[in-house]
Amino acid sequence: MIQVKDKKFEISITSEVLQEKIAAIAEVLNKDYADKTPILVGILNGSFMFAADLVRHLTFPHEIQFAKFSSYEGMETTGKVKQLIGLTSDIKDRDVIIVEDIVDTGITMSNLVPQFKAKGAKSVEICTLLMKPEKLQVPLDVKYCAIKIENLFVLGYGLDYDGFGRNYKDLYVVCD
Repeated sequence: MIQVKDKKFEISITSEVLQEKIAAIAEVLNKDYADKTPILVGILNGSFMFAADLVRHLTFPHEIQFAKFSSYEGMETTGKVKQLIGLTSDIKDRDVIIVEDIVDTGITMSNLVPQFKAKGAKSVEICTLLMKPEKLQVPLDVKYCAIKIENLFVLGYGLDYDGFGRNYKDLYVVCD
């Protein structure tokens, strides 16, 4: 058990399981993009660990960029998506893979996909480490999902609680 700020967390998914799931999702991407050169867009801050481990398994040519959007404060979504850092590459006529740490309400992704399509992307797919299907608030097509989880607050492996706890190699759930 660990404590981050005022909350206690216990291990939910070990780093070994995370790595197995990342390798498996990379295999699917390798098949689907074998003859393409997509641009991966990692969504900061949470996806940095997942994106780094994912690209180590990819065998097709690709670029990676990062963008930063936010819809959370503390443990709650605000329901509004703010762009904090945008793309620097032109995505017109490019296949885009959005690399996300977690899809829960789906609000951020449901805003980003049409934005990327409006910029002329040839295709836009979502690749997420974690997904909370029961928390989705909008219809969303997530083609690549490594792990579906219950609607619990998670921390570690890039995910944070109010800016803290991203450094843990395992995934933790809040227990109080």
